[in-house]
Amino acid sequence: MLSDLAIAQRAELRHIFEIAEQMGLSEDDLDLYGNPYVAKVRLDALEKLKDRPNAKYIDVTAITPTPLGEGKSTTTVGLGQAMKHIGKRAVIALRQPSQGPTFGIKGGAAGGGYSQVVPMETFNLHLTGDIHAVTAANNLLAAMIDNRLMRGNPLNIDPYSITWKRVIDTNDRVLRQIVAGLGGKNDGGVPRETGFDISVASEVMAILALTTSLRDMRERFGRIVIGFSTDRKPITAEMIGAAGAMTVLMKEALRPNLMQTLENTPAIVHAGPFANIAHGNSSVLADLIGIKCGDYLITESGFGADIGAEKFFNIKCRYSGLKPDAAVLVVTVRALKAHSGRYKVVAGKALPPALLEKNVADVEIGAANMIKQIQNIALHGVTPVVAINVFESDHPEEIAA
Repeated sequence: MLSDLAIAQRAELRHIFEIAEQMGLSEDDLDLYGNPYVAKVRLDALEKLKDRPNAKYIDVTAITPTPLGEGKSTTTVGLGQAMKHIGKRAVIALRQPSQGPTFGIKGGAAGGGYSQVVPMETFNLHLTGDIHAVTAANNLLAAMIDNRLMRGNPLNIDPYSITWKRVIDTNDRVLRQIVAGLGGKNDGGVPRETGFDISVASEVMAILALTTSLRDMRERFGRIVIGFSTDRKPITAEMIGAAGAMTVLMKEALRPNLMQTLENTPAIVHAGPFANIAHGNSSVLADLIGIKCGDYLITESGFGADIGAEKFFNIKCRYSGLKPDAAVLVVTVRALKAHSGRYKVVAGKALPPALLEKNVADVEIGAANMIKQIQNIALHGVTPVVAINVFESDHPEEIAA
């Protein structure tokens, strides 16, 4: 079988205007971005689409994943493509991947095999620069905080209370904890301990994923709390004077990105907050557009159902006002075996070889995690469909179990 990269590079791509036409969008609703296969969707399209009926809304989630992931994106893309084969129009909505996991053991997030978003390299690397805009907006606020400290600290900010860090979209361990402001008052400012987070863990990214308009984003930026004054009053980005400038930097990033799958199913790619730090779902705006553009809107939630799907139901859906009609729980044999408790699975490292050997008993023990995740989804009034993502290392007896 061809590699994911080889499959993606042999894809027969259609012009993004043709993909938009499937959704009922016109050329006037899009702005091409860099090549004929990627475009930004104009937010004016929301007004144009408002009277259309909603599509069926499906969330793809998983049992507690191993470090390699269980295939939520692959399943999401595959399900969207499968709908086309039964005469249904589907739109998928995915998060944009961070460079951290992309260059780590997990790899990119475009899917796999014949279920990928393409151009795959564009999807995994930069796309339209939204994450870089998040980085710029976040770091502008960080710079303005330090500027306030250096110029007399008129807000009486307690330097020890500052929680706002700089960000970078790279796994760079040595920057996690640093001392900034060295070099004296004229060149460096006020020395203090701080650090860098990864860009997609920024509150700016979480806001991008939850906002519904430019005005809403501006107001949310203004409410960001960066620390406290010496008399324990919260200091906000509005008080720092950064919220308006941050909004300008994020103006284009607010617009969802339109791409396609290997079989030319529309794919809306927008925002990428982590589920363990933020809410782990693609943007509200992407879903508000996508749900008006087909028979089915299929999205995915990060991590397992106990975190990503829970936040999908209780955070994303409450802000968007959309109600899910179904859910898919992705399960793998290797994850079930990992949850037996008999293997040491370490984040950032390959799975132990023994885990890939046939062991039906471990699958049955680990199924307790799957059962609990089914219950977690059912708590929200949705009955999940369990999808087994099969790998070459799986044994027939384990799948049957």
